[in-house]
Amino acid sequence: MKITAAVLMRDGITENFAAEAPLVVREVDLAPPGRGEVLIRVGAAGVCHSDLSVINGTRPRPLPMALGHEASGYVEEIGEGIDDLQVGDHVVCIFAPGCRQCNPCAEGRPALCERAAKHHGVGELMTGARRLSMDGQPINHHVGVSAFATHAVMDRRSLVKVNHDLPAHVSALFSCAMLTGAGAVFNTAHILPGQTVAVIGLGGVGLSAILGAAAAGAGRVIAIDPFETKMEAARTMGATDCIKADGDTIQAVRDLTNGGVDCAIELAGSVKALETAYEITRRGGLTVTAGLPHPDQRMALNALKLVAEERTLKGSYIGSCVPQRDLPRMFALYEQGKLPVEKMLSHRVRLDDINLAMDRLNDGTAIRQIVDFG
Repeated sequence: MKITAAVLMRDGITENFAAEAPLVVREVDLAPPGRGEVLIRVGAAGVCHSDLSVINGTRPRPLPMALGHEASGYVEEIGEGIDDLQVGDHVVCIFAPGCRQCNPCAEGRPALCERAAKHHGVGELMTGARRLSMDGQPINHHVGVSAFATHAVMDRRSLVKVNHDLPAHVSALFSCAMLTGAGAVFNTAHILPGQTVAVIGLGGVGLSAILGAAAAGAGRVIAIDPFETKMEAARTMGATDCIKADGDTIQAVRDLTNGGVDCAIELAGSVKALETAYEITRRGGLTVTAGLPHPDQRMALNALKLVAEERTLKGSYIGSCVPQRDLPRMFALYEQGKLPVEKMLSHRVRLDDINLAMDRLNDGTAIRQIVDFG
């Protein structure tokens, strides 16, 4: 079938995306779903920094590639071997699914699935197929999703059915932002009521962590970012304190918390931000990072402090989530008013404006933007 998709033709572009137009919106071919695959009509797709990281070369991927990994949609066709979905079902897309067979999956850690990493790294679905093409040449899939498009074919394991009456522009935000941010709070940090939490980086994922920390009952939730508008948004989502990211950030947090927070969560994708998160964590505390800096960047770590202060530094990928378990829980919290994810939605855009959306994301004037296929 013919669909419209935003295809990345060249990477290494770091600014002026609307003018440079690295993403080309054009008609492409989408093959029908094979065995174990599902065709969906995309309802909404979030514009995430991980998409921008592919464009600017921080996360190198094979080109050409149809981008977009945070999305929800509706089932239109089902491949052979699938008996648990029906046409019309509302589904959320998962960019880190589990094969349910490798060692990480057996340990209940599908985000670290070896099979998904192997196939997604080369632009394939987890079935090993590519279903997108243009002018007779294959187009690579972005982490098995490629949702900056009117339709997408995905491995069944990359989809979780939504058993709630949510609009697509809301459910899409759970696909990455909420799983990663709130998941880091619930699953990686295991925040307890009354604990002090600092979140560095207030994009969609960072604000999801603010929502998660508030929902977990944290006694003090400190939001840290260079942009005042994002700190204002954080206040509406449960932040008790906001501190501007500048040269005095570390001392300001230590003064506010009598030595440091129980848990600092870095979500800026910056080594400098991670070092700041480590320095504002108290003796015996936990530092969590879910940001994705350039793979060549390195962190300076005081090894003595790690031991003498019994510190913990822990990575978190897609919030250490098991999506089939965690999404229903998060949807329930949303319906109770405890995870009002729609508060972070700053722009709803058309697919034709995707490069402009990347400019907003890059310069910090947007929080979470949704490509709305309504």
